[in-house]
Amino acid sequence: MRKLMCAVVFVFGCAGMAGAAEPVWDLVVYGGTSGGAAAAVQARRMGRTAVLVEPGAHIGGLTSGGLGATDIGNKGVIGGIAREFYRRVREHYGRPESWTHQRPEEYDNPRHSPEDDAMWTFEPHVAEKIYLDMLREAGVEVVFNERLLRPGGAVREGGRIAAARMESGRVFYGRYFVDATYEGDLMAEAGVSFHVGREANSVYGETLNGVQTAYAIHHQLMPGVDPYVEPGNPASGLLPGVHGDGPGEEGAGDARVQAYNFRMCLTDHPENRTAFEKPEGHDPARYELLLRNFEAGEKRAPWNPIHMPNRKTDVNNNFGFSTDNIGMNYDWPNADYATRNRIFQDHLLYQRGLMWTLANDPRVPEAIRTEVARWGNCRDEFPEHGGWPHQLYVREARRMVSEYVMTQHHCEGETLAEDPVGMAAYTMDSHHVQRYVGADGFARNEGDVQVGGFPPYPVSWRSIRPRREECANLLVPVCLSASHIAFGSIRMEPVFMVLGQSAATAACLALDAGLSAVQEVDYAALRARLEADGQILAWTGPDGRRSFRVRLESLAGVVVDDTEAECSPGWLTSTSVPFFVGARYIHDANELKGELIAAYRPKALPAGKYEVRVSYSPNPNRATNVPVSIRHVGGESVVRVNQKKKPDHDGAFVSVGVYEFAENAAEVTLSNADTDGHMVADAVQFISVAE
Repeated sequence: MRKLMCAVVFVFGCAGMAGAAEPVWDLVVYGGTSGGAAAAVQARRMGRTAVLVEPGAHIGGLTSGGLGATDIGNKGVIGGIAREFYRRVREHYGRPESWTHQRPEEYDNPRHSPEDDAMWTFEPHVAEKIYLDMLREAGVEVVFNERLLRPGGAVREGGRIAAARMESGRVFYGRYFVDATYEGDLMAEAGVSFHVGREANSVYGETLNGVQTAYAIHHQLMPGVDPYVEPGNPASGLLPGVHGDGPGEEGAGDARVQAYNFRMCLTDHPENRTAFEKPEGHDPARYELLLRNFEAGEKRAPWNPIHMPNRKTDVNNNFGFSTDNIGMNYDWPNADYATRNRIFQDHLLYQRGLMWTLANDPRVPEAIRTEVARWGNCRDEFPEHGGWPHQLYVREARRMVSEYVMTQHHCEGETLAEDPVGMAAYTMDSHHVQRYVGADGFARNEGDVQVGGFPPYPVSWRSIRPRREECANLLVPVCLSASHIAFGSIRMEPVFMVLGQSAATAACLALDAGLSAVQEVDYAALRARLEADGQILAWTGPDGRRSFRVRLESLAGVVVDDTEAECSPGWLTSTSVPFFVGARYIHDANELKGELIAAYRPKALPAGKYEVRVSYSPNPNRATNVPVSIRHVGGESVVRVNQKKKPDHDGAFVSVGVYEFAENAAEVTLSNADTDGHMVADAVQFISVAE
């Protein structure tokens, strides 16, 4: 075994090295994502040899690939190497020389408070430098541009991986392996079970998995957007990105994958900005739906720019037609490299064309054109890629299926993992997965789910390791064992770092104890070492499920939640303010006045008299005059509700009167017409009133 020097060794793969003698590493980490970097650093800190093999040319994955606005939910559960990384970010921006395009006092940091010991927003090149510094200081050998041979990349001996073989012919021999890729390529080559797409709700007894048209009110197209090449003429064919079949049965599983995009680092600094250019191969037809969406009434710029230091941004998808290239990534998880490159280039062409269209097309509202055009790619970010990120936002690909699967029940606290190796804290979040022609003949998006309101929850040790009979020396901290909707909560970069550190810790403990399988690691010993290294494995703060939510099953009468209401596009979802019914509430953000309605129609309501109650989460910014329209036997009544006032029934409801309804004919509609503040729609309750 050669002795590692305390420095990162940069090795660029080439076929000529295939015959060179290779060491046997204690830990081979494949994938230089945030989770992979954390795993390699931890192994070295525990005195073990480690090599980090990255198929590309950069370290950090999405964290250094444009996602500078860290998503986590509750930062209090991020410890260990992950928190060290964010502390180093703060240290970097604490130095005056780090501010090259603005003064620090000019930066309005949206995700930082003075008491934070860390900083959660940063420039991509800063993130990559910090990772490289940490790897160098730990003495990790880093090998770039070595892609796993597929098929045939996992050389197995019995129930273990003996080596990982690269396309170049180079072979990395190891005692233990970590697959830290976003795709799970080594895991798949090793013969470990995995799933791609959305499971049916019935598989794990969930409610938010599979096809979800009822939740698809956020990031939705405006009503009346025609999907056909020639408007109104189905024979003319569908516009790009739209399919003519229905969305599928509600809650049913499918093989579709939530949309990918690039997290753009843009700037409005004239000296650092390059204008959006019309790309070669630009197809205007790809953006016809975008332009029709504006013509149907969309007034908002379809992006979400979050400010980063030095007058830069992290830009994500927003609203009905945006940076998500919906439906164009289904093949990515299992695809060969040539196909993935084709998908990558298609996403790049799509997003470049989108930004040029938004900045230049006369059919885009002038205010939006003007705003988008003042931004552009940064000259000092991703210079080898024309200012565009080198990392596609692979939100989800393969997911391992091990002996323990994280599900919606874990997120909501109904099931507790008793062997945590980290904590997750983000909303259950899925982007849209398809764009289809609705029953009304217009284009619709489907797949977006955003449900939160729960406290941080533990992620099981068993969910990051395969079944022993499938592989005894592999850890999978990124493509871990989770259902689609649970993965949507867990899949945050800080959590991948946490799980990467925990995976490497388990491998090192297995080596120290001379175990034949990582599954034999004593959990008590693992937990003790994780906690000694600063990992957070328990949440001791308030229980958000009790303090924030009113559960539907606890309510009397007939209750129609906002997820069952017929809602116009434009509503935003939230779980920020207690109390709310079910998984969330919807609100208007004090915008689009007069354009938003939510109609509640109970599917089975016997004829009779009922007290009608509406729920909302009160707040000082709420409207005092929300119109609630009740259609009943005697006609239609309108009651104004003051949503600043605390509700007096079940902590969430107020009564709007007693009314008589014919069988299955009740209708209650909430509107934001002429409201004088933020307006909320949540649930409507019908309580039978005896004669």
